[in-house]
Amino acid sequence: MTKPIPDKAEVVLEYPDKFYIGTFERTARFDAHLDETGISLHLHREGDAETKKSVCMHLHYALFAEILRDLAKTVSLMPPDDVTHRDALREAAGVLYTALASSDDNANLKQHAPQNMRQRGDDDISKMTPEEEVLLLHVME
Repeated sequence: MTKPIPDKAEVVLEYPDKFYIGTFERTARFDAHLDETGISLHLHREGDAETKKSVCMHLHYALFAEILRDLAKTVSLMPPDDVTHRDALREAAGVLYTALASSDDNANLKQHAPQNMRQRGDDDISKMTPEEEVLLLHVME
């Protein structure tokens, strides 16, 4: 099932003898899902032969996990006042974290939550500090 792209995606493919650049904006659509071996991402824009384009990527789980770790290491490069994007990323990471936890693992969610969240009695991961976000991503490993 595809959804409208809420913002913008830029794709660049560089080969020794070719260079392709594509932009997918709000008029384009995307689909992202897990399968047996990894993450599938499809971006596509409908239209005539001149404007129609699509990109499909498949990342195996270990690579995607490493990408998440690298993103966590670079959170400090985001402007501190970019609250909208920080909140969106924090909320999305929390949804993924919760979805990955099976019903048997629900007890582990609180056990592995950052200590100060447990002390606050706070189950709302959207209120996490950037340091807590990094800790959560490490727990997801």
